[in-house]
Amino acid sequence: MMLRKLLLPLMLAVLGTAPAVAAPREPVKPAAKSKKAVGSTRTPARTRGAKPGVKAAPTKKKRPPAPLPKGRRVAQRAGKLVGASLAAHRVPDDCSGLVRAAYQAAGIELLSHGTLPGENAVSAIHRRAQRAGALHKRTPKPGDIVFFRETYDRNRDGERNDGLTHVGVIEAVERDGTVVFVHRGGSGVKRSRMNLRFPGKRGQGGHVWNDYIRRAEDGERGKLASELFSGYASASRL
Repeated sequence: MMLRKLLLPLMLAVLGTAPAVAAPREPVKPAAKSKKAVGSTRTPARTRGAKPGVKAAPTKKKRPPAPLPKGRRVAQRAGKLVGASLAAHRVPDDCSGLVRAAYQAAGIELLSHGTLPGENAVSAIHRRAQRAGALHKRTPKPGDIVFFRETYDRNRDGERNDGLTHVGVIEAVERDGTVVFVHRGGSGVKRSRMNLRFPGKRGQGGHVWNDYIRRAEDGERGKLASELFSGYASASRL
């Protein structure tokens, strides 16, 4: 009995001084790294701000510029030939060759129908225009052909009986009605002016209405473009 009394306090003393054993902690798992989905849900820049359910307007493709009308192409070619040689265009180096070279820009050969015996190239082009219903005397448009008569003594008989002798291409029409045309003159391919509102008048105040198209000869003064004008041919009908 006495031994039991002695052992009980000893056991209590041992238990009271024993270190406490902490419960084992579970290992902390590292946080999982976020992964982007295969198909990103980021809103494209061109659809930001768009209302839900409304499709973004498709991007419009730029249309190529419309081709210039035939007359404009002819007028541009004629303007580029000012001061240039006609040799590269395989046409005669004269007024008819200039007009033919200008119309090549529109894929047209004005003498494809040929010439008649004794007919000059200007008359042949005029005949083609007449057959096509292209002749007129209205206000011309760029690319139209302008015809002149008696610009020189073609048959050299001293008479004014030569008919159509000169031709050119209309490049522009100014506000006062002055027509600017390109033609092959005695000094090469150049620009000249004609205003049918002022026939026989050279100009006024430094502004030229009509250029000389026939030189002075045999005691006669030179002739202005408006004095020898014959008519036009519409480029749209040729």
